[in-house]
Amino acid sequence: QVQLVESGGGLVQAGGSLRLACAASGRTFSNSAMGWVRQAPGKEREFVAGISMRSGATYYEDSVKGRFTISSDNAKNTVYLQMNSLKPEDTAVYYCAGRSYSGTVSVVLAHYNYWGQGTQVTVSS
Repeated sequence: QVQLVESGGGLVQAGGSLRLACAASGRTFSNSAMGWVRQAPGKEREFVAGISMRSGATYYEDSVKGRFTISSDNAKNTVYLQMNSLKPEDTAVYYCAGRSYSGTVSVVLAHYNYWGQGTQVTVSS
């Protein structure tokens, strides 16, 4: 059974930092694309950042460029999201997503076939 388990969420003041982790089990994602998707209250899910576990290529949504960094540890089958200079508008549930059949990052959520349960990130002003 494939599982993606997120950790690292919490409450932080504006300007602070958090590091999210997504640990995959049940299969290797070394040739896959992984991403972080967030959903704020009353809003649709939004693709935030992605990484090709195969090539290392990354993608960032404009609002997080320069503040968030996605990285991976293939040996641990784990993806990270370092979030710096957090803003209240970053408040959301953050989900890890895996695209097991392709190593190319996509911003289309339907292209991801594995999802974690989500971790809450709350940024206070």
